[in-house]
Amino acid sequence: MADPAFATYLRRRRAAVSPEDVGLPSSGVRRVPGLRRDEVAHLVGVSTDYYTRLEQGRVGRPSDSVLDSLARTLRLNQAEHAHLIDLAGPHRRRRTATPAKEPVLRPALARLATSIVAYPAVIMNRRTDVLAWNPLAAALIADFDALPAAGRNMARLIFLHPHANDRHADWDRSARDTVGILRMAAGRDPLDRGLISLVGELSTRSEPFRVLWSEHHVHEKTHGSKQFRHPDTGVIDLTYETLHVPEPDDLMLVAYTAEPDSPAADALALLGSLLTSRIPAADRVAQFGE
Repeated sequence: MADPAFATYLRRRRAAVSPEDVGLPSSGVRRVPGLRRDEVAHLVGVSTDYYTRLEQGRVGRPSDSVLDSLARTLRLNQAEHAHLIDLAGPHRRRRTATPAKEPVLRPALARLATSIVAYPAVIMNRRTDVLAWNPLAAALIADFDALPAAGRNMARLIFLHPHANDRHADWDRSARDTVGILRMAAGRDPLDRGLISLVGELSTRSEPFRVLWSEHHVHEKTHGSKQFRHPDTGVIDLTYETLHVPEPDDLMLVAYTAEPDSPAADALALLGSLLTSRIPAADRVAQFGE
């Protein structure tokens, strides 16, 4: 039988697609938002009965062609399509839960992050544990050195830190994307006990997290814009690029950059000069998990 998460995701995505989105007339009374099951079945090329059983979790893994057709019909982006395939299995049923492990980072990767001096840079895993950072990232995002190991986690910082709204000028988007990263990680490894524990903690302690988690939004961090707010510089508009390292633990090296000769570049230069004047040289490299 299909994973219940797969059925739930289908229902969520069907409700998010309007008839107009797929070229269908919207006339008549609709009892539920989005497309009807028979409309999705017709567009996918399967029977209404088969699609209904998919949403009820009463059939096994669909074929690759059906999954691709579902992704097109439900207008899934690349990350959402990948999440749908992850939820479909069948590898999920062969996995067994393993004890939560402390995150580990190869020393060479840690050195790579700390060698970047002009821009803030961090290395995170799929649970958003921050494993390595350079001084500019600590100055801009959070004082990672002062945090306990469990506190060096972007999801905890965004949802539980009392000043998260002050530091993240685009908090709403950052919060939604962070939950999307965790939701995608859960699709890839639903038995990750560290992730299960993190989601449980945030669900218990943060109402905004509970609401966003219930939306089943997924997000893969690739590139985009990001706004930080710093007491010494005000709002800084940056762009970020993400380099993915498959092993260990699906790592991400995220670097935040600024256009040359822009106000953001000037702000980063100011932060760098302030950092140099405040921190002894021996303490300017911070890394975790080496």
